[in-house]
Amino acid sequence: MPRPTRRLPAHTLQRRLAVGQLIREARLQANLSQEELAEQADLDRKTINRIEGGVMSPRVDSLLDIADALGVPPRELLPERLDPPRPTA
Repeated sequence: MPRPTRRLPAHTLQRRLAVGQLIREARLQANLSQEELAEQADLDRKTINRIEGGVMSPRVDSLLDIADALGVPPRELLPERLDPPRPTA
């Protein structure tokens, strides 16, 4: 039975999109296709596509594998700020 979908907070979606965009930019800079990155990171191409599109977040192990495949430090694949927005009073 499929799990019910839940709405994610906007800041969570923004972080997913930011991580995906950074991975995509690094992949293009490395002149790799999604298929090539997936093969080098031992992931499925659909997984890379979903991460880059912000549909899913990479697991820590996957993020490290992606960074290794791209030849960049993992911190380069993360946005500068990961904090959720603070409520305004």
